[in-house]
Amino acid sequence: MFALLLAAQTATTPAAMMPAVPVPVDAAPPEAAPPETTPDDAIIDGRRRPGFNLPLPDKVTQDNKGAIQAPPPEAFPPDSYDYAVPDRWRLMKTLCGTLAGDPTTRGLCGPVGHTIRDPYHQNVLKGDRPLCIATKEENERRKLAGIARCATPGLLHHDDWFLVVNLASDTVIEPRSFPIPVGVQTTSRPGSLDVFGRSQSFVAAQTFLAGFDLFKGSTAYKPPEIEYKVQLAYQINYADVPERRILNVRPSRKNTRYDQFFGVQEAFIDYHIRNTSARYDFDSIRIGIQPFQQDFRGFLFQDSQLGIRLFGNRDDNRWQYNLAAFRRLEKDTNSGLNSVTKRPRDDYVFAANAYRQDFPVVGLTSEVSLTYNLNREGGRIEVDTNGFPVRPALLGDLRGRDYDIVYVGYSMDGHIGRINLTGSFYGAFGEDRNSFFTSRATEVRAFFAAVEPSIDLDWVRLRASALYATGDKNPYDNRETGFDAIFENPVFAGADTSYWIRQSIPFAGGGRAIGINGRNGILNSLRSSKEQGQSNFNNPGTILAGVGFDADVTPKFRLSGNLNHLWFENTATLQALRSEGSIPRSIGYDASLAAIVRPKAIQNVVFRLSGAVLQPSKGFKDLFTNSRRDGRYYSVLFNAIVSY
Repeated sequence: MFALLLAAQTATTPAAMMPAVPVPVDAAPPEAAPPETTPDDAIIDGRRRPGFNLPLPDKVTQDNKGAIQAPPPEAFPPDSYDYAVPDRWRLMKTLCGTLAGDPTTRGLCGPVGHTIRDPYHQNVLKGDRPLCIATKEENERRKLAGIARCATPGLLHHDDWFLVVNLASDTVIEPRSFPIPVGVQTTSRPGSLDVFGRSQSFVAAQTFLAGFDLFKGSTAYKPPEIEYKVQLAYQINYADVPERRILNVRPSRKNTRYDQFFGVQEAFIDYHIRNTSARYDFDSIRIGIQPFQQDFRGFLFQDSQLGIRLFGNRDDNRWQYNLAAFRRLEKDTNSGLNSVTKRPRDDYVFAANAYRQDFPVVGLTSEVSLTYNLNREGGRIEVDTNGFPVRPALLGDLRGRDYDIVYVGYSMDGHIGRINLTGSFYGAFGEDRNSFFTSRATEVRAFFAAVEPSIDLDWVRLRASALYATGDKNPYDNRETGFDAIFENPVFAGADTSYWIRQSIPFAGGGRAIGINGRNGILNSLRSSKEQGQSNFNNPGTILAGVGFDADVTPKFRLSGNLNHLWFENTATLQALRSEGSIPRSIGYDASLAAIVRPKAIQNVVFRLSGAVLQPSKGFKDLFTNSRRDGRYYSVLFNAIVSY
């Protein structure tokens, strides 16, 4: 356009008006510009003149003999295939099928060349490669060429099926001491009858787990299309206590017990209903025995139970939701594993929750939940494997109980700036159809709060823990205000390395086969059993305040410590059951120290050794002082987990 305007201006300008340019007579004609500097040979961004090519750069040679060589052209599929580059597992198989004999390619081909016993490299048994890596089109071409097709098992009619096999060994060795009641009829040491006997005991358990997970679809960025999963558990356990009628209701039985049990911990089908966005927001449904956790730390309901669950996410995974219904399975008394051969309990849990990331501040995830526990076991009597009644609990009028409880909760987990923060808050509202104190229907109004802030200072995390669960103030009125969970398994204030959380303290006098708290539980709920008993809202409540630390001394060694002080929130229920005028609220100090070692810096081999001591205060001494006047109680836990 500029050239046209210039030509037009020249054509319309008179010759007399154009400036004269003097030309020397003896001037030599200008030399032509070198070809390499002509404007026509210059490369302009986005444009290329036909026939012009820049000289090629120097040839690159590879002098590093240990480097991986580029695959030859025949390693890639021909142009007739309907894809350009193989996916990650087909690419590895293609490269190694061509280069496996080359010693310089061992670093590349080793992962797929190892045996199935190797869990650290690409392995078909841990879902790294599909059972069959040929597409339908490839199999058709194989058939036409007379080559054996790549086939999956008969019921798997499509491609890209993956299998994950998990094997684990969980070993527990646990010397401990706690107040052990003396049997009413007999004792192991005549002449030493007392309310409480010797306190030392020993427990050991060996659990073997085997899990099989079969699913379809590449799950790098999206959920599987369909999944079948089974996890089986077999446990052998041994217990040794100093008194009779602790391990078995019959006084003639010995003080030791050897038991074994086979349980089904997971058995479900997970079906992917749909994707709702290009970033794989989805809806899925899961049916069968499946794990479920209603909050971040397992305060209310954390178990593997029979149920149906609809779950998914929205807004690029910023929202997650769960809608679930469970019917609780009976559990084996001594192992705690699911018993699928017994009739399921008439205890139903309906749960709904929603998670929102970065709310109310960036870095913090919030959860709101609504849980309904419907129990209709008032007309049944359940006796555990050792002969002790567990439903109804042997408290008060000994009548069966039905109840309807709704839990409304809010939980959070994440960080606010440098402060890590996790916590849960619950209110329990409903009706107990038969209070064991009054034999009348009562209203349930109970509350719970727990919070644990922490801060990271280089390789050390410092923690503070606080928990408050309301207790019942008047067991004979028409309201129950002691908070109890459905099935708690708290990861809080030291978890199972803490003495009070790990050990169950029997409540002797005023209730037989009843524990002040439950094993691997933090609430003072006065239940017959966490696994087989019913929730109880006539309880003294729980208060805890503590501090702790986690120190990653090395990548293979972690040291954790906790110091907690515990109280009963209200002792009115204990006073009524023990017929005492007053019982102090203070339980005592719980100090624990745990060492966790990962010899290979992986999670496949983990050893844990912990020790905990309970220094009783006035309330605990009032309830459990014996003739020997034990000053403190201990718990030692050795745990070894080896997994494939």
